[in-house]
Amino acid sequence: MRRPGGLGKDPVRAERRAAALAAVDPDWNPAVLGWTVDWQRHYAYLAQLLDEGARLRAVTAGVTRHGEDVGRWLAAQRRDWSRLNAEQQARLGALGVTPARVVRARSAPAKTASTTTSGRGVEAFHKGVQALAQYLAREGGGAPGRSHVERLPDGSEHRTGVWLANQRQRRDRLSAEQLRALAGLGIGWAG
Repeated sequence: MRRPGGLGKDPVRAERRAAALAAVDPDWNPAVLGWTVDWQRHYAYLAQLLDEGARLRAVTAGVTRHGEDVGRWLAAQRRDWSRLNAEQQARLGALGVTPARVVRARSAPAKTASTTTSGRGVEAFHKGVQALAQYLAREGGGAPGRSHVERLPDGSEHRTGVWLANQRQRRDRLSAEQLRALAGLGIGWAG
């Protein structure tokens, strides 16, 4: 039998203390149960939040208990569900926690018609091109940083840096006309 750690050097006294702690809380020594003290603490905090009326869906990143981000921990448990042992999965399952849904990558590019040729999508694209052209004319070239916001002549603001990053990610779904418009502004990956 494994001697409980942190309960003194005298094995008889350590066993007596272990029995007393187990009577108070069967989870007092998580290493024996197969997980870390940190996991046990976060699990206990999650259970406390739920006992106090918190909804599981509301426990997201940033929800803390005693300075610990329980929401971020919960997201990691759901994401890494297969790495948990059966007891951890059962305990989380008893609280209503389920594994995160696995999103699989598409095997073929998405159809362009639904995302790039709708009236709103075309209008948003043209506004992005206008903002990017204005930025390039003023700055003399170079792509804006991701956090850059361009103020347009009509007084509206356009998140040009984010927009450009999104176009780059969606380049396989952009129409030939949209790719030509970006290439005309010197965007090298567009042509």
